[in-house]
Amino acid sequence: MSTALINARVLTPAGLKDDLAVVLEAGRIADVRAAEALPARARIEDLGGGVLAPGFVDVQVNGGGGVLFNDDPSVEAIEAIGAAHRRFGTTGFMPTLISDELDIIARAIDATRQAMERKIPGVLGVHIEGPFLSAARKGAHDPRKFRQLDDDALNLLTSLGAGRTLITLAPEETTPDMIRRLVEAGAIVSAGHTNATYEEMQAAIGAGLSGFTHIFNAMSPLSSRAPGAVGAALEDQTTWCGMIVDGRHVDPVVLRIALRCKPLDRFMLVTDAMPTVGDAKPSFQLQGRTIEVRDGVCVAPDGALAGSNLDMAQAFRNSMTMLGLNLEQASTLASSNAARFLRLTDLGAIRAGARASLVLLDEALQVKRVWIDGA
Repeated sequence: MSTALINARVLTPAGLKDDLAVVLEAGRIADVRAAEALPARARIEDLGGGVLAPGFVDVQVNGGGGVLFNDDPSVEAIEAIGAAHRRFGTTGFMPTLISDELDIIARAIDATRQAMERKIPGVLGVHIEGPFLSAARKGAHDPRKFRQLDDDALNLLTSLGAGRTLITLAPEETTPDMIRRLVEAGAIVSAGHTNATYEEMQAAIGAGLSGFTHIFNAMSPLSSRAPGAVGAALEDQTTWCGMIVDGRHVDPVVLRIALRCKPLDRFMLVTDAMPTVGDAKPSFQLQGRTIEVRDGVCVAPDGALAGSNLDMAQAFRNSMTMLGLNLEQASTLASSNAARFLRLTDLGAIRAGARASLVLLDEALQVKRVWIDGA
C-alpha cells in the first residue's frame, strides 16, 4: 500500500509548494500531486505543518553517537554512526576513515560493503580520507600513517564493489596517471590535505579529480602570486567543493566570497563530524590523542582542528544565517549537490522516481521527522 504525506509545505525542484501530497511506495516517491487528488487506498499521513525537504546528504562523517569509524571499522559502528546522524536529518552518508594502515582501510571497506548488503539505513558508500596526503597540510591526521599510492593500495581502494567510493588525496603526493586510474576504476577523487601548486591541481583536474575536501581547510591558499589549491578550486567551474559551515573552520565572509566564484550547485555542506555529534561526552580518543570539544569545535592537543562537532541540520541553518542563503539554496547545498557529486541521480530531490529519503522541518528548521528509503 502506498502512503500519502500531506499537510506540509513541500520543497520541490521548482521551489516551495503548498497543498501537495507526496506519495511513497516501495521506498520511492511514486508521485507528487495535488493534495485533493489522493490515490485510492493510500494510507494518509498528516504531517501537521512544517517543511518537507529532501533528506540531507553528508559525504564526510568520521563518527557520531560516541563511535569513531577508525577505532571500530565495523558494520555495527556504521549503523551507530548513521543512527546518531539521522536525528539531525542526514538520510545519506559516507562513513569516513581518516589516514590509517592499509589493513584498517581494508576492514573499513569490507564493513561498508556488508552494511550496504544488510541495507543499513543511509549508507551510500565509503570515504577514504588519506593516507596519501601532504605532511605540510596534515591537520589532525597522523603523518606516521602517510604513504605513497601504489598499485596494491589502488586495488584496495577500488575494491568496494557497491555504492560509491570517495578518495581524498594530495595530488602532489601521487601522479595524474594514478588519479586517472582511480577514476577509470569508478572512484570519485577529491583533493584535500594538500600543498599542491595551482599547476599540480590543474593536472589533477585534467586527470579526473572532481572535488575539494573541506575547501580552504588544510590546503595551499590563494595568494597574490601563487593561486594554490584554493585558487584552482574557485576558478574551475566543474569541480565540487565541500564546506564546513560552523563559523570556525572558515570565516563566513570567506565562504560568501567563494560562493560568488562558481555556480552554487558546485558547493555542498559537509560536517566532518566526530564521535561527539549525538553524544554527551565532550572528548574522544583519536589515534592515541585526546580530542576535546572547545567552544563547539573539536581540538587536538596541539590546537589543530580535528574534524567537527557539527551536524547537518545545524550546517543547513548556518548556511542561511551565516551565508545569506534562502531555504531552497540551503537545501541544494545540503542535499542535491552532494548527491550529484556522488553521481546518485535518484537522491536529493522530491520528485517522482527519487528515493523517498526526506526530512520534515518545523518553523525553526529543527528536524521533526526523517524518512530513509520510505522508512
